[in-house]
Amino acid sequence: MRLEAITWDRLTEALADRVLETGAADGGPWLRVAFDGAGAARPGERAAALAEELRVRGRSALVVGTEGFLRPASLRYEYGREDPETYYSGWFDTGALWREVFGPLEPGGTGRVLPDLWDPATDRATRSPRGRLPPGGVLVLHGPLLLGHWFPFDLTVHLRLSPGALRRRTEESERWTLPAFERYEDEVAPSEAADVVVRADDPRHPAWSGFA
Repeated sequence: MRLEAITWDRLTEALADRVLETGAADGGPWLRVAFDGAGAARPGERAAALAEELRVRGRSALVVGTEGFLRPASLRYEYGREDPETYYSGWFDTGALWREVFGPLEPGGTGRVLPDLWDPATDRATRSPRGRLPPGGVLVLHGPLLLGHWFPFDLTVHLRLSPGALRRRTEESERWTLPAFERYEDEVAPSEAADVVVRADDPRHPAWSGFA
């Protein structure tokens, strides 16, 4: 894959341009964008930057992070607190994401999206109020391991880290998750599945693939 140097600001502008030119694949009034990447790649920052750029251009945007849709601790830690297989397939409540985030944005939906469901610190439901995304609004979902679930995204951005960069930039306490990302590369091949790939090994000097 050929990648070209770009700044984060230019990348955000290019993505906003594409969003404004894109219609929802299901014909509905809402667009759904993914920033897929390990925490070390900072997908939340990139999602927030795109949402702000869209708001400046007059489009409503709602940012949702998958860290707010973890499953209860009793399920996440069923095989121990540092089991990469469970992290890969059992930490995030994909059913709740379908129901509470994507469901309201289906054609004929209410547009009322739940921004988070579970607080891992208290291991209790957050009870957050729903956010209303008006017609024409954009959902920007960010988190790790997002691709491969058949989520109905209209634009997907994968923030790629080489194995060495991922290890260097992942906090030591979280490095037990690295085998899960190796499996993700093998089984999902996110760099091939995403519409846009951004190499983020050096956060000061990103490079991107352009649009697929």
